[in-house]
Amino acid sequence: MHTISPRAAERPFDTAHFRQALGQFATGVTVITTRLADGTFRGLTASSFNSVSLDPPLVLWSLSNNANSMPIFTGNSHYVINVLSASQAHLAKLFATRGADPWATAEYELSRTGHPILKGASAWFECHNRSRYPEGDHVIFVGEVELCEFSPSPPLIFHGGQFGSLG
Repeated sequence: MHTISPRAAERPFDTAHFRQALGQFATGVTVITTRLADGTFRGLTASSFNSVSLDPPLVLWSLSNNANSMPIFTGNSHYVINVLSASQAHLAKLFATRGADPWATAEYELSRTGHPILKGASAWFECHNRSRYPEGDHVIFVGEVELCEFSPSPPLIFHGGQFGSLG
């Protein structure tokens, strides 16, 4: 179902104000990982993760149109969404830093399809790259979960531009 609603004539806020308002919503933190055709790995930090459907099992995340990893994630058949635990803020920062080689220090094991799963993650979802939807300045990726595991632990959260944990 697609509906069209009237739009506001103009926005009474700018991008900075919008970003600050969004920062009031606490999110979990993930690192999305994949394997390139040459066998090397790529990963990025994302807080835009959400469940979509239980049957079939679908999740989503989004990536900026300007991300240098866009061709990699649009072209690969699989990726792993690693949900970080409270003790993994260093990994969130490492995978968010351009030019850094997170694979030199990150501990991981390989999924059944050869994609990296970060050790210590509170959950992980190995996904088939089912569909992509361009919206605004991002692409929304929908992954069909083929395998997942979890180890209950306090989550890493992101709120107001800061990493934190519950409690």
